[in-house]
Amino acid sequence: MTQQIPSTEPELTGVRNFRDVGGLPTVDGHRVRHGVLFRSGHLAHATEEDAAFLSSLGLHTVFDFRNAADHKLDGRDIELPGVRNVNLPLSDPADGAEFWRMVRDGDLDQLRSVLAGGKGAERMIASYRVTVRQRTAEHSRVLLSLAEECVPALMHCAAGKDRAGLSVAVTLLALGVERDAIFDDYLKSSAAHRRYKVRRSGTSASAYSPEVMELLDPLFDARAEYLSAALETIEETWGGVDPYLEQALGLTPENRERLRERMLD
Repeated sequence: MTQQIPSTEPELTGVRNFRDVGGLPTVDGHRVRHGVLFRSGHLAHATEEDAAFLSSLGLHTVFDFRNAADHKLDGRDIELPGVRNVNLPLSDPADGAEFWRMVRDGDLDQLRSVLAGGKGAERMIASYRVTVRQRTAEHSRVLLSLAEECVPALMHCAAGKDRAGLSVAVTLLALGVERDAIFDDYLKSSAAHRRYKVRRSGTSASAYSPEVMELLDPLFDARAEYLSAALETIEETWGGVDPYLEQALGLTPENRERLRERMLD
């Protein structure tokens, strides 16, 4: 395993799962530069103090991977002066809307029917595979933007775990970061203080009973098997990371070198 990366996480009040991805080692002896790539959950509930901190980072671009349904649920990001916000949905606004409505409003029997017996984890694995196969245009846009001008950058979705997690992982693959380090960074999103706050209808204890929370856990957890499924899909579909980057994402060797120059020490 890679050596422990020092913590670079401030205590933000209204933004969860924030961290600087800097310090991660590459296979050829470099490290991701601190202060060029950040990740987090959504910025809609950021306090004035949070906004002041985010503004101090010198961000060029915030990539928001949420869709219209996410914006309706949590709100749009706060405005950060001088920072470009790119909304690049990594899931269709209508895709799974009924499912997520059930997560918020469904009773125990409904939750059991769709999540029990490993169905929740299976759904997550399937979604990671689909995102890798079908969202190549979006991942291409992110990498090409980072190579040209868009750093420092912050990537986020709702929880900062799945859509942002995959986008960060793809970026780290392009930079040549060690696989163990990519997984280590991804799995940090499972820590209790970083996890997305589940919203359920009703205020009764039953809405958040231990069984309900156990059924929902696969949806809000970062698990190695999820990211492994995405990387396996890259291997199965394109034959490896290099052809994936070149053929699916259109990242030329020149683009990749510019990306490394901007983001590595």
